Amino acid sequence: MKKIFNIAIAAALSASATAQNGKENIDKLCGCFEVTFKYAETFSTDKDYKFHDREKIQGVTELALPIVNTNKRVVIQHLLVVGNGMVVKHWREDWTYENPVQWNYKGDKVWEKVTLNKNDIKGKWSQSVWEVTDAPRYQGSAPWQLVNGHTIWENTVDAPLPRREYTKRSDYNILNRTNRLVIKNDGYDHIQDNKKVLRADGADKIIVEEKGLNLYEKADEADCEAAAKYWEEHKGFWTAVQQEWDKVLSAKSTIKLVDGNDLMNTLFKLADDWKAKTLTVANVNTTVAEILAKHIQ
Repeated sequence: MKKIFNIAIAAALSASATAQNGKENIDKLCGCFEVTFKYAETFSTDKDYKFHDREKIQGVTELALPIVNTNKRVVIQHLLVVGNGMVVKHWREDWTYENPVQWNYKGDKVWEKVTLNKNDIKGKWSQSVWEVTDAPRYQGSAPWQLVNGHTIWENTVDAPLPRREYTKRSDYNILNRTNRLVIKNDGYDHIQDNKKVLRADGADKIIVEEKGLNLYEKADEADCEAAAKYWEEHKGFWTAVQQEWDKVLSAKSTIKLVDGNDLMNTLFKLADDWKAKTLTVANVNTTVAEILAKHIQ
């Protein structure tokens, strides 16, 4: 009887672990939030380095909308509400449980596909972060953990320069980012410990370290109504963009992005055409595929 009891307990614990594999934490990343972004450079070994000004942006409203939500995959589209209800399509994050495929950033707008060992992804969720054009940015895997009473997900990965600096800086070309997500009762914190790296001739030089703190506090859903409306009006177009990107990433082992600014301007113009119904379901995928082909090597 004791043996049977122990087996039953083990089975129950196993089922509980499966049910609580972190999906419940990813669900908490969804919703309407007031967001504050703060960044400060903290340390450089170069005594002549001139630290750049600290940045703080607050009072931003952001909808994190789950456009796919299953037990092993969650796709969250971020939409900013700025000014008088104007909406800007922001970044996208895909969460996949025990994901064997990872796109690693190599620098110079080049990403390389790698296949991970089963043991390396067991119990882990990958977070794939995509540009506003749905182009890749960075991807990494880690388990959700309870540490000192805090529920966290943490990963370190190479990425391109952040949008806040990619037109301003040429002294580094890799952002080695440690991303830590900390779940809270009223939202979550995205804590970053970043290294700004100059990668050249196979060697890395850390130019400066940086601390980032993005605070997501739950807001009234009514504050995000404009964002929800935008997505309803444009989701057919952006779904086609994601579909065509998926085809490219499935077919290639490496990609190089060419003129990302032109790609962004072109796609956002097409999104307007979609809303105006001058771009239709019949030709949207073909049109997007032709545009991606011009910007991907």
